[in-house]
Amino acid sequence: MRKSRFSEVQIIGMLKEQEAGMPTAEVCRKHRLSQGTFYKYKSKYGGMEVSEVAKLRAMED
Repeated sequence: MRKSRFSEVQIIGMLKEQEAGMPTAEVCRKHRLSQGTFYKYKSKYGGMEVSEVAKLRAMED
């Protein structure tokens, strides 16, 4: 499986920008990713904090 260009911390940051009120299209344009990829990240990491991502990664391993 291909490794993501973004770390989990960066993905959480993108989601926080969108939650803060920035339009999704603008967030995608700024970080150069497609809206489909953004929504895939949102379904996986939505509502999480950075510390919770570490727990998720530990459970996946």
